[in-house]
Amino acid sequence: MGSHLLQMVPRLVAAILLLCLASVSQAAEVHLRQQLDAVPTAGGWTWLELRDPQALREMPENWQLAVDQVRFSEIAIVATTTDGRMQTIARTANRLENNWGAGGVLKFSVTPSGKDIRGLAIGFRDLDDLALMRKVTAATPARAAELEGRWLILMGVFAGLMVSAFAYNLLVHAGQRSVFQRIYLGWVAVALAYGLTWSNLTSFAFPGLVGPVAVRLDNVLVGSMIALACLFLLAVLEDRTVPRLLILAVRISSAACILAGLAAADERIIPAHVGDLALNLAMITSVGLSVAVMAAAAARGSRVVWLYLAGWAPVIGVFALRAARNFGLVQQSDLVDMATFAAIGFESLVFSLAIASRFVTLRKERDAAEASARGMEIERETLQRAAHSDFLTGLGNRASFHEHLRQLFARNATFTLMLIDVDHLKELNDRQGHDAGDALLQHIGQSLGRLTSSRVACARIGGDEFAILVEDELGERLLLTAALDRLQGSAWSLGNWSGSLSLSIGTAGSPGATSPTDLFQQADLALYEAKRLGRGRRLEFDGRLRLQTQTRLDLIKQAHWGLRHGEFALHFQPIVDLETGRHVSVEALLRWNHPTRGMLTPETFACVMEDGQIGAAVQQRVLEMAFAELQRRPPGDDATLAVNFTAMDLQGAASARRLLRKLERAGIPPSALCIEVTEGVILAKAGNAPTTALRVLHDAGVQIALDDFGTGYASLVHLREIPVDTLKLDRSFVAGLLRDGDESEEIVRAVLALGHGLKKRVVAEGIETPGQLIRLRDLGCRFGQGFLFARPSPAYDRSAIYLPAVRNAAA
Repeated sequence: MGSHLLQMVPRLVAAILLLCLASVSQAAEVHLRQQLDAVPTAGGWTWLELRDPQALREMPENWQLAVDQVRFSEIAIVATTTDGRMQTIARTANRLENNWGAGGVLKFSVTPSGKDIRGLAIGFRDLDDLALMRKVTAATPARAAELEGRWLILMGVFAGLMVSAFAYNLLVHAGQRSVFQRIYLGWVAVALAYGLTWSNLTSFAFPGLVGPVAVRLDNVLVGSMIALACLFLLAVLEDRTVPRLLILAVRISSAACILAGLAAADERIIPAHVGDLALNLAMITSVGLSVAVMAAAAARGSRVVWLYLAGWAPVIGVFALRAARNFGLVQQSDLVDMATFAAIGFESLVFSLAIASRFVTLRKERDAAEASARGMEIERETLQRAAHSDFLTGLGNRASFHEHLRQLFARNATFTLMLIDVDHLKELNDRQGHDAGDALLQHIGQSLGRLTSSRVACARIGGDEFAILVEDELGERLLLTAALDRLQGSAWSLGNWSGSLSLSIGTAGSPGATSPTDLFQQADLALYEAKRLGRGRRLEFDGRLRLQTQTRLDLIKQAHWGLRHGEFALHFQPIVDLETGRHVSVEALLRWNHPTRGMLTPETFACVMEDGQIGAAVQQRVLEMAFAELQRRPPGDDATLAVNFTAMDLQGAASARRLLRKLERAGIPPSALCIEVTEGVILAKAGNAPTTALRVLHDAGVQIALDDFGTGYASLVHLREIPVDTLKLDRSFVAGLLRDGDESEEIVRAVLALGHGLKKRVVAEGIETPGQLIRLRDLGCRFGQGFLFARPSPAYDRSAIYLPAVRNAAA
């Protein structure tokens, strides 16, 4: 290969000298392609004979015959002189020796002068297609050297431009190579290979890469070159400057170019003329679509497209000329081929400028993106802090608490969870306003914040709920416990109001829990027990509470079974007019006919009703059974059916409207239903949702009864906030009427006076003896219920009159 490269130097020097002397030479060139006639032959040979040998009369001895490169297996040149002598030149496709010339031709030296030639024939064996042979010329040695010199200079400049462009983009921008740059590097490499192969200059390095081999490779390279140019256009343009469908069309046409080039390279796949036609059509389509892309990008304000258009304009022009020549619309001319490679070299230069411009744009975009990313990072950190911080106290919130809890479990740490409830916060809000409640929470938050360390995390996880996670180093936990004990009962004041802190605290340790949920439930159970025992204390989860937890889990599990097998039912107890003995309404009481524990009242399975899943399902069954009972009412029966509701049933106006729609679908008037709620339901941690739901229901005609009235600490406030039709006097006051001296009687008297003054119906619960009935009636109580009249039962007599009990009491 080195010897062939050395041959290029003297050849190039000679070509340059001859080119300089071209003005004084008697150069001549004759185009013979149109004067060659095909002669029918056999044996796979195709012969072309010169129609008029006089066309060669100007040719001196050793003139050059140049033939366009086509695909064949053998080629033969036969020149016959006027005296009968013959010169025969024969070559095979893989042994063309030095019979090639720059400019994509095969050239052969014919010894006789043109005036001595009587006939000239050119034969090809296994010719691909005669229509693909576009150039056959005769030239004097000087003219042939001149043409070769032009090609060598042009392709030298071309190769220099392409190599420079490749090196520039490969080395200068190596650290920030983008997709469009990688495509461009591929295009430069393919375009350089195509130019050198088509012009036969690769034969200096690879002697066999001429003739049919070069033709096949040219088809692959030109298809790939057009495809890469189109893909580079898409990659270098700014985002959102080209319609998506147009992008898809260019990509499809680019793939078609590559496939057509591969198919045209092998005449065994499809005939040579068909492959050539398909390749030309694919290239024309790709170029046309690229023009459409540039027009669309320019219309959308692209700046890079103008540089690309400047580089493509000459190429599009010369490729149009080549296509016209290939289809026989324009005569053969070396100027078209030379212009092609000059345009490609110019295109590489412009593309380099386009890339440089694009890099400037990208650098600005990158700087802007980095500035935006920094801003977004700051914003993200701010939002993350906000997302994991409580807005009121500055402590962590529920999300950060649960995340920390999961992390501790994930690394099998030993730690303690403390749940804290602020006692009597609602009472403070009712008396002093929510600002006072917020100030108290902030005070507690600041106190807990001072306890925070690398091993202690504090969070506010609800309205009046706080949580502490402390990793169990004995000293750390003891210090924390001592600090909480000092906080417990400490004085706190706001303006003219002063009081002491009361915190209910439940604690549980991780070694006794199987999951974060399990640990949270243990601490919550200890907290619940601390509140039940009188608040203002700290209680640790222990074996007794563990047994209660297991019992609770067992009951919840059994409740699922019981619900599926119809173990839950309603028992009914009448509410009686104490003067006439007639029942005025009925209360539906839930019962669980447990297969092993017997008949259970709601007090014994309260944990089931508090569970969000099974409790809601059981309450739904209660409503279904109550609706069925109301649908069985005979015409004219206007007694209401009272049903106990929980906080889960009263989740705002939406839940109220759902209940009203169910009543409507069941054909039950709202006035037939009475909803019984306790102060615990109203005090549930659900904001004003229960009160809002009760107002919507009451406005629609549903009756509202406040159960266990008198046992809460803010009943008067509730009477002002919620629409109440009935007050149900708690059974504890009825039971104490005849044995607690005057204390219970005074409470009963006060409740009756309050209810009558507010025009509310007052119902005394738990009447069991005639003496209680008489005393209640004497105090002015009109309605009551209790075992004296009837025990709760699965069915009741709608027409019953409970006069015996009333008469006995009168007697």
